Amino acid sequence: MKKTLTILAAITAICLAISCKKGKPQQPVPSPTKTVRFVLYTNADFSTDNDTVSFKLVIRNNAGTIQSRTIFDSTLATRRFKDLPGPLHKLVFEKTVPDDGSILQAGFIYSAWFGVGSRFDTVGVNEKLKVFEYPFQ
Repeated sequence: MKKTLTILAAITAICLAISCKKGKPQQPVPSPTKTVRFVLYTNADFSTDNDTVSFKLVIRNNAGTIQSRTIFDSTLATRRFKDLPGPLHKLVFEKTVPDDGSILQAGFIYSAWFGVGSRFDTVGVNEKLKVFEYPFQ
């Protein structure tokens, strides 16, 4: 009986020693990303224009292909033309999205009393940061 308890205690001790070893925690592999910085302002004088305009920020992947899909969109608050900032007070928005290796398309869609318009640019496969500056006219 003593021999059995001694063997059982030795096995328990070995099991505890093996199971309690702490290994180095594995660092998560960061997934690649791309960042688009949207910059919106105007050079025009809209100081007397009380009509409103709304802007939407958009990022699409697989630009120019049938598989293109919107991966980010955000509508900005509607504002009056006269309240659009000039070059000294630009509105700046930044969005980081996963990099799936495709060409991205980033831009603004705007709508006002005269209709809907847009302005887009591409983010190349190797570009990690794209600054998309839009001086609205």
